[in-house]
Amino acid sequence: MKKKCFSYHKNCMESIKREHRMSILLSEEEQLMIDRYLEKYKITNKSRWLRETILLFIYKNMEEDYPTLFGEHDMRR
Repeated sequence: MKKKCFSYHKNCMESIKREHRMSILLSEEEQLMIDRYLEKYKITNKSRWLRETILLFIYKNMEEDYPTLFGEHDMRR
């Protein structure tokens, strides 16, 4: 059985042991919004969805903020 791979994983075949817990507090409206989304898209593993959503957002931002030799203004000239 092949594992689902994401580019932010160092080695997709390596088993990742999760030992660090994070917790957040949500308002009633935020919780309802998330629950509706999960139900609409038939997502059953909330923990995995939250983890992947957060990490993918961070990964995309890190790619966009990657330092370049020239600034954006210089490259548009």
